[in-house]
Amino acid sequence: MEIKTIRGPNGAHADVGAEHVADTVARINELESDAAIAAVANLPVERAVEVFDRPEFMRAGEIIMDLPEAMGGQILKGMSADRAADTLRELDGADRSQLLLRVDFETASSLKQLLTYPEGTAGSLMTTEFVSVPATSTAAQTLDHIREVARSRETIYAILVLDPVTRALTRVVTLRQLISAEPDASIMTVGVDRAPIVVAADTTRDEVSRLISIHDLLAVPVLNYRHQPLGIVTVDDVIDAIVAESSADVERFGGVEVTTEPYMQIGFLQMIRKRAGWLCALFLSEMLTASAMQHFADELQRAVVLTLFIPLIMSSGGNSGSQATSLLIRALALNQLRLRDWWRVALRELPTGAALGAILGVIGMARITLWQAAGFFDYGVHWQLVALTVGVGLVGIVTFGSISGAMLPFALKRLGFDPASASAPFVATLVDVTGLIIYFSVALVILHGTLL
Repeated sequence: MEIKTIRGPNGAHADVGAEHVADTVARINELESDAAIAAVANLPVERAVEVFDRPEFMRAGEIIMDLPEAMGGQILKGMSADRAADTLRELDGADRSQLLLRVDFETASSLKQLLTYPEGTAGSLMTTEFVSVPATSTAAQTLDHIREVARSRETIYAILVLDPVTRALTRVVTLRQLISAEPDASIMTVGVDRAPIVVAADTTRDEVSRLISIHDLLAVPVLNYRHQPLGIVTVDDVIDAIVAESSADVERFGGVEVTTEPYMQIGFLQMIRKRAGWLCALFLSEMLTASAMQHFADELQRAVVLTLFIPLIMSSGGNSGSQATSLLIRALALNQLRLRDWWRVALRELPTGAALGAILGVIGMARITLWQAAGFFDYGVHWQLVALTVGVGLVGIVTFGSISGAMLPFALKRLGFDPASASAPFVATLVDVTGLIIYFSVALVILHGTLL
Protein backbone atom coordinates (compact mmCIF):
# COMPACT_ATOMS: atom_id res chain seq x y z
CA MET A 1 0.00 0.00 0.00
CA GLU A 2 1.24 3.45 -0.85
CA ILE A 3 1.96 5.46 2.27
CA LYS A 4 1.00 9.15 2.38
CA THR A 5 1.67 11.54 5.21
CA ILE A 6 -0.30 14.39 6.73
CA ARG A 7 1.39 17.09 8.75
CA GLY A 8 -0.59 17.55 11.95
CA PRO A 9 -1.05 20.81 13.84
CA ASN A 10 2.00 20.05 15.97
CA GLY A 11 4.20 19.53 12.93
CA ALA A 12 4.40 15.75 13.25
CA HIS A 13 3.81 13.52 10.23
CA ALA A 14 1.35 10.63 10.30
CA ASP A 15 1.41 7.62 8.00
CA VAL A 16 -2.07 7.77 6.50
CA GLY A 17 -1.89 4.39 4.83
CA ALA A 18 -1.01 2.67 8.10
CA GLU A 19 -3.57 4.27 10.40
CA HIS A 20 -7.29 3.77 10.85
CA VAL A 21 -9.48 5.98 8.67
CA ALA A 22 -11.05 7.52 11.80
CA ASP A 23 -7.58 8.74 12.85
CA THR A 24 -7.03 10.22 9.39
CA VAL A 25 -10.36 12.04 9.63
CA ALA A 26 -9.50 13.39 13.07
CA ARG A 27 -6.14 14.71 11.83
CA ILE A 28 -7.65 16.40 8.77
CA ASN A 29 -10.41 17.96 10.88
CA GLU A 30 -7.75 19.69 12.96
CA LEU A 31 -6.13 21.33 9.93
CA GLU A 32 -6.91 24.76 8.51
CA SER A 33 -9.00 24.75 5.31
CA ASP A 34 -6.13 25.04 2.83
CA ALA A 35 -4.06 22.41 4.61
CA ALA A 36 -7.06 20.05 4.85
CA ILE A 37 -7.73 20.37 1.11
CA ALA A 38 -4.08 19.68 0.31
CA ALA A 39 -4.07 16.66 2.65
CA VAL A 40 -7.12 15.12 0.99
CA ALA A 41 -5.75 15.84 -2.48
CA ASN A 42 -2.63 13.81 -1.63
CA LEU A 43 -4.66 10.75 -0.60
CA PRO A 44 -5.35 7.82 -2.93
CA VAL A 45 -8.92 8.10 -4.22
CA GLU A 46 -10.01 4.94 -2.41
CA ARG A 47 -8.71 6.33 0.87
CA ALA A 48 -10.31 9.72 0.21
CA VAL A 49 -13.66 7.99 -0.34
CA GLU A 50 -13.30 6.28 3.04
CA VAL A 51 -12.58 9.65 4.65
CA PHE A 52 -15.60 11.34 3.06
CA ASP A 53 -17.82 8.40 4.05
CA ARG A 54 -17.18 9.10 7.73
CA PRO A 55 -20.02 11.22 9.22
CA GLU A 56 -17.56 12.97 11.57
CA PHE A 57 -15.58 14.35 8.62
CA MET A 58 -16.12 18.11 8.68
CA ARG A 59 -16.29 20.64 5.82
CA ALA A 60 -16.90 17.82 3.33
CA GLY A 61 -18.75 20.08 0.90
CA GLU A 62 -16.15 22.84 1.05
CA ILE A 63 -13.22 20.45 0.58
CA ILE A 64 -14.68 18.41 -2.28
CA MET A 65 -15.43 21.57 -4.27
CA ASP A 66 -11.79 22.70 -4.01
CA LEU A 67 -10.32 19.35 -5.08
CA PRO A 68 -9.35 18.72 -8.72
CA GLU A 69 -12.55 18.15 -10.73
CA ALA A 70 -11.73 14.56 -11.70
CA MET A 71 -10.88 13.58 -8.12
CA GLY A 72 -13.98 15.30 -6.72
CA GLY A 73 -16.19 13.40 -9.14
CA GLN A 74 -14.54 10.07 -8.34
CA ILE A 75 -14.98 10.65 -4.62
CA LEU A 76 -18.65 11.62 -4.96
CA LYS A 77 -19.34 8.54 -7.10
CA GLY A 78 -17.49 6.24 -4.71
CA MET A 79 -19.19 7.51 -1.56
CA SER A 80 -22.23 5.81 -0.06
CA ALA A 81 -25.36 7.45 -1.46
CA ASP A 82 -26.59 8.87 1.84
CA ARG A 83 -23.23 10.43 2.73
CA ALA A 84 -22.91 11.86 -0.79
CA ALA A 85 -26.35 13.44 -0.40
CA ASP A 86 -25.36 14.89 2.97
CA THR A 87 -22.26 16.42 1.38
CA LEU A 88 -24.34 17.96 -1.40
CA ARG A 89 -26.73 19.47 1.17
CA GLU A 90 -23.81 21.51 2.53
CA LEU A 91 -23.46 23.30 -0.83
CA ASP A 92 -25.57 26.04 -2.38
CA GLY A 93 -27.48 25.41 -5.60
CA ALA A 94 -24.76 26.49 -8.05
CA ASP A 95 -21.96 24.49 -6.39
CA ARG A 96 -24.26 21.49 -6.02
CA SER A 97 -25.12 21.51 -9.72
CA GLN A 98 -21.47 21.93 -10.67
CA LEU A 99 -20.42 18.97 -8.53
CA LEU A 100 -23.17 16.73 -9.93
CA LEU A 101 -21.83 17.39 -13.43
CA ARG A 102 -18.65 15.54 -12.42
CA VAL A 103 -20.44 12.17 -12.03
CA ASP A 104 -22.34 9.95 -14.46
CA PHE A 105 -26.03 10.45 -15.18
CA GLU A 106 -27.20 7.47 -13.13
CA THR A 107 -25.33 8.56 -10.00
CA ALA A 108 -26.47 12.18 -10.40
CA SER A 109 -30.11 11.12 -10.82
CA SER A 110 -29.97 8.93 -7.71
CA LEU A 111 -28.45 11.73 -5.62
CA LYS A 112 -30.95 14.30 -6.90
CA GLN A 113 -33.76 11.98 -5.83
CA LEU A 114 -32.32 11.72 -2.31
CA LEU A 115 -32.06 15.50 -2.11
CA THR A 116 -35.80 15.88 -2.69
CA TYR A 117 -36.67 14.35 0.68
CA PRO A 118 -37.03 16.77 3.63
CA GLU A 119 -34.26 16.69 6.21
CA GLY A 120 -35.03 14.53 9.22
CA THR A 121 -37.11 12.01 7.27
CA ALA A 122 -36.37 8.40 6.37
CA GLY A 123 -35.92 9.45 2.75
CA SER A 124 -33.13 11.85 3.64
CA LEU A 125 -31.37 9.23 5.79
CA MET A 126 -31.68 6.22 3.51
CA THR A 127 -29.12 4.79 1.13
CA THR A 128 -30.09 3.33 -2.23
CA GLU A 129 -27.25 0.80 -2.01
CA PHE A 130 -28.93 -2.32 -0.65
CA VAL A 131 -28.96 -6.03 -1.47
CA SER A 132 -32.11 -7.40 -3.08
CA VAL A 133 -32.96 -10.72 -4.73
CA PRO A 134 -36.10 -12.11 -6.39
CA ALA A 135 -38.29 -14.45 -4.38
CA THR A 136 -37.41 -17.29 -6.78
CA SER A 137 -33.77 -17.37 -5.59
CA THR A 138 -32.22 -20.07 -3.48
CA ALA A 139 -29.97 -19.49 -0.47
CA ALA A 140 -26.89 -20.42 -2.53
CA GLN A 141 -27.83 -18.06 -5.36
CA THR A 142 -28.38 -15.25 -2.88
CA LEU A 143 -24.94 -15.79 -1.33
CA ASP A 144 -23.37 -15.76 -4.80
CA HIS A 145 -25.15 -12.48 -5.53
CA ILE A 146 -23.91 -10.96 -2.27
CA ARG A 147 -20.32 -11.87 -3.17
CA GLU A 148 -20.71 -10.06 -6.49
CA VAL A 149 -22.20 -6.81 -5.14
CA ALA A 150 -20.83 -6.63 -1.60
CA ARG A 151 -18.24 -3.92 -2.37
CA SER A 152 -20.88 -1.61 -3.85
CA ARG A 153 -23.41 -1.96 -1.02
CA GLU A 154 -23.41 -0.09 2.26
CA THR A 155 -24.62 -3.10 4.20
CA ILE A 156 -25.15 -6.78 3.36
CA TYR A 157 -26.69 -7.78 6.68
CA ALA A 158 -30.29 -7.26 5.51
CA ILE A 159 -31.36 -8.87 2.21
CA LEU A 160 -34.60 -7.63 0.66
CA VAL A 161 -36.63 -10.35 -1.06
CA LEU A 162 -38.75 -8.94 -3.89
CA ASP A 163 -41.64 -10.23 -5.93
CA PRO A 164 -40.07 -11.10 -9.34
CA VAL A 165 -42.91 -9.40 -11.25
CA THR A 166 -44.00 -6.35 -9.21
CA ARG A 167 -40.69 -5.90 -7.32
CA ALA A 168 -42.74 -5.40 -4.17
CA LEU A 169 -41.04 -6.30 -0.89
CA THR A 170 -42.17 -9.68 0.42
CA ARG A 171 -39.61 -10.49 3.09
CA VAL A 172 -36.39 -9.33 4.76
CA VAL A 173 -33.78 -12.01 5.45
CA THR A 174 -30.77 -11.42 7.67
CA LEU A 175 -27.31 -12.58 6.69
CA ARG A 176 -27.20 -14.81 9.75
CA GLN A 177 -30.39 -16.57 8.70
CA LEU A 178 -29.07 -16.92 5.17
CA ILE A 179 -25.73 -18.56 5.97
CA SER A 180 -27.39 -21.03 8.34
CA ALA A 181 -29.89 -22.17 5.66
CA GLU A 182 -29.49 -25.15 3.36
CA PRO A 183 -27.88 -24.07 0.03
CA ASP A 184 -30.77 -25.32 -2.11
CA ALA A 185 -33.49 -23.91 0.17
CA SER A 186 -35.79 -21.28 -1.31
CA ILE A 187 -35.07 -17.79 -0.02
CA MET A 188 -38.75 -17.58 0.91
CA THR A 189 -38.33 -20.39 3.42
CA VAL A 190 -35.32 -18.76 5.10
CA GLY A 191 -36.00 -17.00 8.39
CA VAL A 192 -39.30 -16.26 10.07
CA ASP A 193 -42.44 -15.93 7.94
CA ARG A 194 -43.75 -12.56 9.07
CA ALA A 195 -44.42 -9.16 7.59
CA PRO A 196 -41.23 -7.06 7.47
CA ILE A 197 -40.92 -3.83 9.47
CA VAL A 198 -40.94 -1.00 6.92
CA VAL A 199 -41.30 2.79 6.77
CA ALA A 200 -42.35 5.37 4.19
CA ALA A 201 -40.00 8.01 2.81
CA ASP A 202 -41.70 10.75 4.87
CA THR A 203 -41.47 8.86 8.17
CA THR A 204 -39.67 10.97 10.76
CA ARG A 205 -36.20 10.12 11.97
CA ASP A 206 -37.53 9.71 15.53
CA GLU A 207 -40.04 7.07 14.39
CA VAL A 208 -37.37 5.24 12.37
CA SER A 209 -35.02 5.16 15.35
CA ARG A 210 -37.86 3.93 17.59
CA LEU A 211 -38.64 1.04 15.21
CA ILE A 212 -34.99 0.07 14.87
CA SER A 213 -34.60 0.15 18.63
CA ILE A 214 -37.68 -1.83 19.67
CA HIS A 215 -37.32 -4.45 16.91
CA ASP A 216 -33.51 -4.70 17.24
CA LEU A 217 -32.95 -4.13 13.51
CA LEU A 218 -29.75 -3.44 11.59
CA ALA A 219 -31.67 -1.81 8.75
CA VAL A 220 -35.25 -0.88 7.90
CA PRO A 221 -36.53 -0.72 4.29
CA VAL A 222 -38.05 2.50 2.94
CA LEU A 223 -40.93 1.75 0.56
CA ASN A 224 -42.98 3.71 -1.96
CA TYR A 225 -46.77 3.49 -2.29
CA ARG A 226 -46.41 0.35 -4.47
CA HIS A 227 -44.57 -1.36 -1.61
CA GLN A 228 -41.36 -1.28 -3.65
CA PRO A 229 -38.08 -0.49 -1.85
CA LEU A 230 -36.58 2.96 -2.38
CA GLY A 231 -33.69 2.31 -0.05
CA ILE A 232 -32.80 1.30 3.48
CA VAL A 233 -31.99 3.22 6.65
CA THR A 234 -29.20 1.52 8.58
CA VAL A 235 -28.76 1.66 12.32
CA ASP A 236 -25.49 3.61 12.00
CA ASP A 237 -27.25 6.23 9.84
CA VAL A 238 -29.82 6.74 12.59
CA ILE A 239 -27.14 6.95 15.26
CA ASP A 240 -25.15 9.51 13.27
CA ALA A 241 -28.26 11.63 12.71
CA ILE A 242 -29.24 11.46 16.38
CA VAL A 243 -25.72 12.42 17.52
CA ALA A 244 -25.72 15.40 15.14
CA GLU A 245 -29.17 16.48 16.30
CA SER A 246 -28.19 16.03 19.96
CA SER A 247 -25.18 18.30 19.47
CA ALA A 248 -27.43 20.92 17.89
CA ASP A 249 -29.95 20.57 20.72
CA VAL A 250 -27.23 21.08 23.34
CA GLU A 251 -26.19 24.32 21.65
CA ARG A 252 -29.77 25.56 21.31
CA PHE A 253 -30.46 24.63 24.93
CA GLY A 254 -27.51 26.80 25.95
CA GLY A 255 -28.86 29.74 23.98
CA VAL A 256 -26.45 29.51 21.03
CA GLU A 257 -27.20 29.14 17.33
CA VAL A 258 -26.16 25.78 15.89
CA THR A 259 -22.54 25.56 14.73
CA THR A 260 -20.96 22.96 12.46
CA GLU A 261 -17.28 23.85 12.76
CA PRO A 262 -14.97 22.92 15.66
CA TYR A 263 -14.85 25.63 18.34
CA MET A 264 -11.30 26.80 17.52
CA GLN A 265 -12.15 27.13 13.81
CA ILE A 266 -15.16 29.43 14.31
CA GLY A 267 -14.22 32.93 13.17
CA PHE A 268 -14.54 35.90 15.51
CA LEU A 269 -17.39 37.56 13.59
CA GLN A 270 -19.17 34.24 13.18
CA MET A 271 -18.88 33.62 16.92
CA ILE A 272 -20.43 37.02 17.59
CA ARG A 273 -23.30 36.31 15.19
CA LYS A 274 -23.96 32.90 16.77
CA ARG A 275 -24.20 34.31 20.30
CA ALA A 276 -25.28 37.92 20.05
CA GLY A 277 -28.86 37.25 18.91
CA TRP A 278 -29.80 35.14 21.89
CA LEU A 279 -27.95 37.39 24.32
CA CYS A 280 -29.76 40.48 23.04
CA ALA A 281 -33.12 38.72 23.24
CA LEU A 282 -32.40 37.55 26.79
CA PHE A 283 -31.13 41.01 27.76
CA LEU A 284 -34.35 42.62 26.54
CA SER A 285 -36.31 40.00 28.47
CA GLU A 286 -34.31 40.69 31.61
CA MET A 287 -35.40 44.33 31.35
CA LEU A 288 -38.76 43.06 32.56
CA THR A 289 -36.96 42.04 35.74
CA ALA A 290 -35.80 45.62 36.22
CA SER A 291 -39.36 46.83 35.59
CA ALA A 292 -40.66 44.42 38.24
CA MET A 293 -38.14 45.69 40.78
CA GLN A 294 -39.05 49.29 39.96
CA HIS A 295 -42.69 48.42 40.62
CA PHE A 296 -41.74 47.29 44.12
CA ALA A 297 -39.29 50.17 44.74
CA ASP A 298 -41.23 51.48 47.76
CA GLU A 299 -41.30 48.06 49.40
CA LEU A 300 -37.57 47.67 48.81
CA GLN A 301 -36.86 50.99 50.50
CA ARG A 302 -38.88 50.01 53.56
CA ALA A 303 -37.54 46.45 53.77
CA VAL A 304 -34.02 46.52 52.37
CA VAL A 305 -33.36 43.14 54.00
CA LEU A 306 -35.54 41.53 51.31
CA THR A 307 -33.01 42.43 48.62
CA LEU A 308 -30.44 40.13 50.24
CA PHE A 309 -32.41 37.08 49.11
CA ILE A 310 -33.31 38.15 45.55
CA PRO A 311 -30.38 36.25 43.92
CA LEU A 312 -31.28 33.18 45.99
CA ILE A 313 -34.93 33.37 45.00
CA MET A 314 -34.31 33.99 41.29
CA SER A 315 -31.68 31.28 40.87
CA SER A 316 -33.79 28.65 42.64
CA GLY A 317 -36.76 29.27 40.35
CA GLY A 318 -34.56 29.24 37.24
CA ASN A 319 -32.84 26.04 38.31
CA SER A 320 -36.11 24.20 38.92
CA GLY A 321 -37.44 25.39 35.57
CA SER A 322 -34.30 24.26 33.75
CA GLN A 323 -34.51 20.84 35.40
CA ALA A 324 -38.11 20.37 34.28
CA THR A 325 -37.35 21.59 30.77
CA SER A 326 -34.43 19.17 30.41
CA LEU A 327 -36.54 16.21 31.54
CA LEU A 328 -39.44 17.08 29.25
CA ILE A 329 -37.29 17.72 26.16
CA ARG A 330 -35.75 14.27 26.59
CA ALA A 331 -39.13 12.61 27.17
CA LEU A 332 -40.62 14.24 24.06
CA ALA A 333 -37.58 13.33 21.96
CA LEU A 334 -37.87 9.66 23.01
CA ASN A 335 -41.63 9.66 22.34
CA GLN A 336 -42.30 8.88 25.99
CA LEU A 337 -44.87 11.67 25.99
CA ARG A 338 -47.36 13.09 23.48
CA LEU A 339 -48.77 16.60 23.26
CA ARG A 340 -52.03 15.39 24.77
CA ASP A 341 -50.13 14.39 27.94
CA TRP A 342 -49.47 18.00 28.94
CA TRP A 343 -52.12 17.98 31.68
CA ARG A 344 -50.70 14.81 33.19
CA VAL A 345 -47.27 16.43 33.30
CA ALA A 346 -48.73 19.57 34.90
CA LEU A 347 -50.45 17.50 37.59
CA ARG A 348 -47.17 15.70 38.23
CA GLU A 349 -45.00 18.81 38.34
CA LEU A 350 -47.34 20.73 40.66
CA PRO A 351 -46.75 18.57 43.78
CA THR A 352 -43.16 17.90 42.72
CA GLY A 353 -42.39 21.62 42.50
CA ALA A 354 -44.16 22.30 45.79
CA ALA A 355 -42.17 19.57 47.54
CA LEU A 356 -38.86 20.78 46.10
CA GLY A 357 -39.75 24.36 47.04
CA ALA A 358 -40.59 23.26 50.58
CA ILE A 359 -37.21 21.56 50.91
CA LEU A 360 -35.39 24.68 49.75
CA GLY A 361 -37.67 26.85 51.90
CA VAL A 362 -36.79 24.90 55.04
CA ILE A 363 -33.09 25.20 54.22
CA GLY A 364 -33.46 28.95 53.61
CA MET A 365 -35.35 29.52 56.86
CA ALA A 366 -32.81 27.43 58.78
CA ARG A 367 -29.98 29.49 57.33
CA ILE A 368 -31.59 32.79 58.40
CA THR A 369 -32.31 31.40 61.87
CA LEU A 370 -28.74 30.12 62.28
CA TRP A 371 -27.15 33.39 61.13
CA GLN A 372 -29.43 35.40 63.44
CA ALA A 373 -28.81 33.17 66.46
CA ALA A 374 -25.05 33.02 65.90
CA GLY A 375 -24.82 36.77 65.43
CA PHE A 376 -23.39 36.58 61.90
CA PHE A 377 -26.02 39.04 60.66
CA ASP A 378 -28.93 40.93 62.18
CA TYR A 379 -32.06 40.62 60.08
CA GLY A 380 -33.99 42.94 62.40
CA VAL A 381 -36.75 42.61 64.96
CA HIS A 382 -39.02 40.78 62.57
CA TRP A 383 -36.44 38.27 61.37
CA GLN A 384 -38.87 35.37 61.90
CA LEU A 385 -41.28 36.94 59.42
CA VAL A 386 -38.43 37.56 56.98
CA ALA A 387 -37.49 33.88 57.22
CA LEU A 388 -41.12 32.87 56.67
CA THR A 389 -41.32 35.17 53.63
CA VAL A 390 -38.25 33.54 52.11
CA GLY A 391 -39.55 30.04 52.84
CA VAL A 392 -43.04 30.58 51.43
CA GLY A 393 -41.62 32.56 48.51
CA LEU A 394 -39.34 29.65 47.58
CA VAL A 395 -42.28 27.23 47.60
CA GLY A 396 -44.22 29.44 45.20
CA ILE A 397 -41.31 30.26 42.92
CA VAL A 398 -39.93 26.72 42.60
CA THR A 399 -43.42 25.40 41.95
CA PHE A 400 -44.01 27.99 39.24
CA GLY A 401 -40.56 27.31 37.78
CA SER A 402 -41.22 23.57 37.58
CA ILE A 403 -44.62 23.98 35.91
CA SER A 404 -43.53 26.68 33.44
CA GLY A 405 -40.33 24.78 32.58
CA ALA A 406 -42.36 21.63 31.92
CA MET A 407 -45.06 23.37 29.85
CA LEU A 408 -42.70 25.40 27.63
CA PRO A 409 -41.48 22.40 25.51
CA PHE A 410 -45.12 21.37 24.97
CA ALA A 411 -46.03 24.89 23.87
CA LEU A 412 -43.09 25.09 21.45
CA LYS A 413 -43.85 21.68 19.95
CA ARG A 414 -47.51 22.61 19.55
CA LEU A 415 -46.45 25.76 17.64
CA GLY A 416 -44.23 23.68 15.37
CA PHE A 417 -40.87 24.63 16.91
CA ASP A 418 -38.14 22.33 18.18
CA PRO A 419 -38.73 21.77 21.94
CA ALA A 420 -34.95 22.08 22.40
CA SER A 421 -35.37 25.79 21.61
CA ALA A 422 -36.64 26.09 25.19
CA SER A 423 -33.11 27.02 26.22
CA ALA A 424 -32.06 27.12 29.86
CA PRO A 425 -31.31 30.88 29.73
CA PHE A 426 -34.78 31.53 28.30
CA VAL A 427 -36.47 29.52 31.05
CA ALA A 428 -34.36 31.23 33.71
CA THR A 429 -35.28 34.68 32.35
CA LEU A 430 -38.98 33.80 32.33
CA VAL A 431 -38.86 32.59 35.92
CA ASP A 432 -36.77 35.59 37.06
CA VAL A 433 -39.53 38.05 36.22
CA THR A 434 -42.38 36.02 37.66
CA GLY A 435 -40.24 35.00 40.63
CA LEU A 436 -39.81 38.61 41.72
CA ILE A 437 -43.54 39.19 41.48
CA ILE A 438 -44.27 36.07 43.56
CA TYR A 439 -41.59 36.97 46.12
CA PHE A 440 -42.77 40.51 46.73
CA SER A 441 -46.43 39.49 46.68
CA VAL A 442 -45.70 36.97 49.45
CA ALA A 443 -43.74 39.67 51.33
CA LEU A 444 -46.68 42.11 51.11
CA VAL A 445 -48.96 39.51 52.68
CA ILE A 446 -46.64 38.29 55.46
CA LEU A 447 -44.88 41.55 56.32
CA HIS A 448 -47.92 43.78 56.04
CA GLY A 449 -48.15 45.96 59.14
CA THR A 450 -44.56 45.29 60.19
CA LEU A 451 -41.81 46.04 57.67
CA LEU A 452 -44.31 46.87 54.90
